[in-house]
Amino acid sequence: MKQRIKRGLLALKPLSAELIILGIVLAISLVANISHAATGTTGLQGYGLKIFRVESALYPFVHVYVRTFDQEMNPLVNLNVLNIGVMVEGRAYDPKKKQYLIQPIRNREEATRAILVLDTNKNLKGADFEAMVRAAARFIDAKRPQDQVAIVALDNSSEGYTVLSNFDREPGILGRRLADLQPRGEKTRLYDGVAAAMQLAGGAVGGDSSNKVDYIVSTSILVLSSGKDDDSAISRSDLMTRISSLKIPIPIYSLGFTGKDGKDQRNLQALSINSFGKYYAIGGAYDTITRNIEDIQNVMQSDYVLTFRAYIPVDGERHTVKIGVEYPTGSGIMYYDTSTFETIEPPTFPRIIEAQQKIDKVLPALKDEELYLHNPYAPVPATPAAMKK
Repeated sequence: MKQRIKRGLLALKPLSAELIILGIVLAISLVANISHAATGTTGLQGYGLKIFRVESALYPFVHVYVRTFDQEMNPLVNLNVLNIGVMVEGRAYDPKKKQYLIQPIRNREEATRAILVLDTNKNLKGADFEAMVRAAARFIDAKRPQDQVAIVALDNSSEGYTVLSNFDREPGILGRRLADLQPRGEKTRLYDGVAAAMQLAGGAVGGDSSNKVDYIVSTSILVLSSGKDDDSAISRSDLMTRISSLKIPIPIYSLGFTGKDGKDQRNLQALSINSFGKYYAIGGAYDTITRNIEDIQNVMQSDYVLTFRAYIPVDGERHTVKIGVEYPTGSGIMYYDTSTFETIEPPTFPRIIEAQQKIDKVLPALKDEELYLHNPYAPVPATPAAMKK
């Protein structure tokens, strides 16, 4: 799982067997619920968005994966084409032409991954540690069947951590790994453990104990710890730099045990804030754990998939796409994020053709119609005669 997937799942330079398989998986996943777009708005004000993945495997249909958040880092709900703008190479699509739609991940077949990082320091022995293990078990129970979880324990090993379980979707297997945990650690090398989880998150898309291949769209890290770090090989500053420089963000959600304040808790807060995650102070308030775990699962499953039909001829090059959100609808203020997509010609495997056909029925090609909106104040290309003056 150390191989990287670069430039989409069907980069044609050349097509490896693995990419072909993943392209077919993507074809199956992306069309499963393509006809059910979200509708409605709410009245929240502060917000933002982040494009974290773009796929051209079914070109001319392009899928843009977007994470949204308000001031409290909660996802924006019920987005629809009326408060989403799409620009390709600087020109805005007309939403009335029905050339794009947006859907939440929650009810789709794409899978997510999470890495649980658990502190096994002996100072957590007793109620704190028991609550921590229950929280991890609750997270596993609350996931969707296709979602995968890995478990990393911060312990006495020479590296400061042990991977107890690689990514797996089977709750029984994951539960047995949790049952083996004991609070026997002399030190907690928190930053080394989080860095290891980030490296694990960079693994390639693949199957697990069930031998089923899923299309993974995002990976998150959940840290359950006191927040204390004992002489990690990597410093907090270096870890923060790694987090900030990630091309695809990996949110870090953290549950802080043993007290709500102090330096150690601020370590967890900093990791979560810097990674677009969320921090939860548990302390002794164990009755809040279930609610916090449900909140994390809700955030992870509230990313959106925007699907649009592109009209740029196949040239194998990258082209700019800009996605904007106006929230709530009618406010007149839009925030944008920019990425790129490839114009490629996918192979003609039956499942890929079938997937394209299904999306084509929802986003039919325009015939002799104008695709873009026209702003009367936008500059127009100068004529050759005008350029000579």
